[in-house]
Amino acid sequence: MASWIDDMEATKGVARDEGVETVSKFTRRVKSLLETGLNPGWIQGEVSNLRRQSSGHTYFVLKDAGAQLSCVLFRGDGARQTVKLQDGQQVLLAGNVGIYEARGQYQLIVRKVKEDGIGRHQREFEALKLRLSEEGLFDQAAKKPLPSLALKVGIITSPTGAAVQDFARIMLRRGWRGKLTVVPAKVQGVGAAAEIASMIEWAGRRSDFDVLVIGRGGGSLEDLWAFNEEVVVRAVAACSIPLISAVGHEIDFTLSDFAADIRAETPSGAAELISSAFGEINDRVESAREGLLDAVVATMQDAQSAVQGLRGRLRLLTPRAQIEQGWLRRDELATRLRTGLANSMERSRHQLSRIQSAFVSQSPERRIEFDSHRLLSLWKRLQSVSPQATLNRGFVVIRDAQNRPVLKKSEINEAQDYEAEFADGRMKMRPFDDK
Repeated sequence: MASWIDDMEATKGVARDEGVETVSKFTRRVKSLLETGLNPGWIQGEVSNLRRQSSGHTYFVLKDAGAQLSCVLFRGDGARQTVKLQDGQQVLLAGNVGIYEARGQYQLIVRKVKEDGIGRHQREFEALKLRLSEEGLFDQAAKKPLPSLALKVGIITSPTGAAVQDFARIMLRRGWRGKLTVVPAKVQGVGAAAEIASMIEWAGRRSDFDVLVIGRGGGSLEDLWAFNEEVVVRAVAACSIPLISAVGHEIDFTLSDFAADIRAETPSGAAELISSAFGEINDRVESAREGLLDAVVATMQDAQSAVQGLRGRLRLLTPRAQIEQGWLRRDELATRLRTGLANSMERSRHQLSRIQSAFVSQSPERRIEFDSHRLLSLWKRLQSVSPQATLNRGFVVIRDAQNRPVLKKSEINEAQDYEAEFADGRMKMRPFDDK
């Protein structure tokens, strides 16, 4: 208790010292330092927790991924702004730092509001893309194919830009041969969109082009914005000539890309696309040329062979050759005659021999001998199946009173007499009941 009292007494002594100040005084001093010594400049961020009071003042938070800042836009300053604040809006704010003394909280007192250009452009881009898409300007069915051989190419771009130089250099390097026309137009800034659209319409009315290219080199979203303007997009979609959009770099997309018949990632890519088709045709022509040359060579070789054959035939048709051929033919016929006579005589001898053999085989003596052997064979076969031969093998034939063979036991009648025939004779028999 004594220690606590001592601390209280010490505090009373310090309070009378001039180095101690109240919270209010300290806060006012901090406020003065911030408001007079800090110039925040333009601050970029997203509007959040927007609240409009009945007094006309607007309170909100400006935030980014790492921090947030309380802001107030008083009624008088708000009436002078052309941007209407909304939650989620990307804005640029300018003002001065102030402190709300009752809470000891610093805040930005907003004097000027600008919509962040990237955010505004992106929203305009998406809204126009959706509207034009619903109208059918981006339908794939309406896209025109590139001609297989584009010999008249027009490029609508800045004539002093690097894009046109790169385009022409690549076309020449890849062997393209044709007429390249640079249609000059502004590609950024005020009036660029109207000029680009006018040049597209002008080129579309002429018959000087097989393919049109619109494009420029890379840049910021604002630099490329002319190719997102509705007047340009509609001119691209309405062009009667196949049109390639080649704006910016690979990652850059404009609404003209969606409306064009083909999108190339860069102007250089458009040059490669056109020259590749030309190169394919050129290769086919070269292949046809080589094929034609081969056909001519083959035809000449065939003709030479035919001439050599005719020369050989001509040598064969000379009188001496004809005489020699006649002797050779005579000798050949004489040889064939001798061979034919010899073969004919040999055939006659074979035929005579066959006739003699047939005559011998058909003579009466041979016929009698053959028939005797055949008759003897039949007699032997008949004797082997005769009743006597069967009896000789041990069988017995039972005969009834009418001398008919008894074939079944059921035919036996005990009241009758029967006769058994053996191989060596017959004997009488009487049946008996074996029961």
